Amino acid sequence: MKKTFEFLKQLEKNNNREWFAQHKPEYDSVVKENKAFFNQIYNELQEHDNVKGIHIFRIYRDVRFSKDQTPYKNNFGVGYSRSKPMLRGGYYMQLEPGNSFVGGGFWGPDAKDLLRIRKEFEISTTEIEKITSDQTFIQYFGEIKGDAVKTAPRGFDKDHPAIDLIRKKQYVVMRKFTDNEVLSADFQKEAVLTLLAMRPFFDYMSEVLTTDLNGEPLF
Repeated sequence: MKKTFEFLKQLEKNNNREWFAQHKPEYDSVVKENKAFFNQIYNELQEHDNVKGIHIFRIYRDVRFSKDQTPYKNNFGVGYSRSKPMLRGGYYMQLEPGNSFVGGGFWGPDAKDLLRIRKEFEISTTEIEKITSDQTFIQYFGEIKGDAVKTAPRGFDKDHPAIDLIRKKQYVVMRKFTDNEVLSADFQKEAVLTLLAMRPFFDYMSEVLTTDLNGEPLF
């Protein structure tokens, strides 16, 4: 990862097409290194979960609707998807000097899935609280994060005890890593352990999203 971080630090200082073109061989070398690393993670995940896809994100930014016109991202990212429709939740990893993390969850659930999740938490939070109070979950992730609506969603009581969960539009978790941690020999092991620590959360949410409010299977 040292080569990756050195390239990204230089790119942050020289985020323009001219510099990038001059350093394309370095970029190609870094991409090759990262693809190998991301694929190793994929293979390890596959031993513990039914992961159907790997998506390595392009470094090129879409600047058409952005105030920030810099053409390149300052990070390398990868996503791993589970086998739908029965297995839900997506894994994600980002490598960036000063901003590396391993995370995942439900970034943009559609309206139907979001309503089902909210209804589940309206009925009971026993299972999700059991998961989020686990010491490994707390150590790695702290809590479930994600954007939320300002008040109670339509049809929900603003005074409900679980309103903080119900208000969410996203249900994601994240563990940040320092540059030294990413550059250490243990990073791959820690990254995989972090991804696998999401499994209880993913498995519970998968059960919710594949059943109706009576617990009857939808598929």
